Amino acid sequence: MKKWLTGVLSFSMISMALAGCGSSEQPKDNAAGGAAKGEPQKLVISTWGFSEDFFRKEVYEPFEKEHNVKIVLEIGNNAERLNKIRQGSSDVDLIYLSDYYAQQGIESGAFEKIDRSRIPNLNEIYDIAKAPLGEDYGPAYTIGQFGIAYNPNVIKTEIKSWKDLWSPEVAGKLTLPNITSTTGPMILDAASQVAGSKEFNEDQAFAKMKEANKGVVKYYDKTSEYVNMFSQEEIAAGPIMEMYFKDIQAAVPEAKFVTPEEGGYAVMNTVNIVKGSKNKELAEDFINWQLSKDVQEKTAKAKVDSPVNTGVKLTDEEAKGVTYGEETINKLHKLDMKFVNEHTKAWIDRWNREITQ
Repeated sequence: MKKWLTGVLSFSMISMALAGCGSSEQPKDNAAGGAAKGEPQKLVISTWGFSEDFFRKEVYEPFEKEHNVKIVLEIGNNAERLNKIRQGSSDVDLIYLSDYYAQQGIESGAFEKIDRSRIPNLNEIYDIAKAPLGEDYGPAYTIGQFGIAYNPNVIKTEIKSWKDLWSPEVAGKLTLPNITSTTGPMILDAASQVAGSKEFNEDQAFAKMKEANKGVVKYYDKTSEYVNMFSQEEIAAGPIMEMYFKDIQAAVPEAKFVTPEEGGYAVMNTVNIVKGSKNKELAEDFINWQLSKDVQEKTAKAKVDSPVNTGVKLTDEEAKGVTYGEETINKLHKLDMKFVNEHTKAWIDRWNREITQ
């Protein structure tokens, strides 16, 4: 069986000598004419739309002012936005996608190759974020963590490991992501680990999922479903992305989020330039802006996105609910998204036959 887990993520801080090779400051002038006077250029960005007011004020407007740009947003989920640019039915310049969907975009030729020499802030981010899908394509501007949340008022045994989701204590109080969700392949890999396989083994993973099935209240498709079930105590445990834990804790203050002792999974959101963009250099300037210490710090402190810029320093309070720090990053696992995309259809078919029939 082909190995699809690239292993525990490596983390290395960029040395001062390396950082000196390229300034992390955003240039005042750029080849795209951002500093030119007159009618502003239009930069079309395709994104999810969450925290839109924050991004407008703290990220977009300062960039617009400095570069004489008007940013226009196209909002939607990963699948619909990717399909739109594949069909050539939009004038999008830059697109934000999870790594799962970005890999599909690469395979369909939807993205331009970036010029890394024009993005000096790439020298300031975690190595794993620099080229998650290859050197020709965009970086991850944030890395989230897929771990476990649980209610200690209901689950009396402390949850420490992925294998604890298979314990009798959790049965009947558990939710797991559907295979069609972004994190579905991650729980399938976790099941393979729990079954004792060091490398992904599909048969063992599905056998282990069958064991868990009888204790699952519901396989969730949307995070809002998870939060609602947890708030109403229909469930008391299940894996979720850390960035949504604040919503759970708002309803159940005693709730806990756990990085499993085997390691959580990296959930990486990427930014890429759309094939045929007439504003490629301006789009590269924006990527550089997105990776800057100032922008990364603002988004982290607002608990909007976890930072990838290694210069961002957070207090313990500021880091709550944020995937942050060398120890945390070192434990994260990253799936090989090319392998995932090659096998997704077969996994969905098998899941429907064996798990949710």
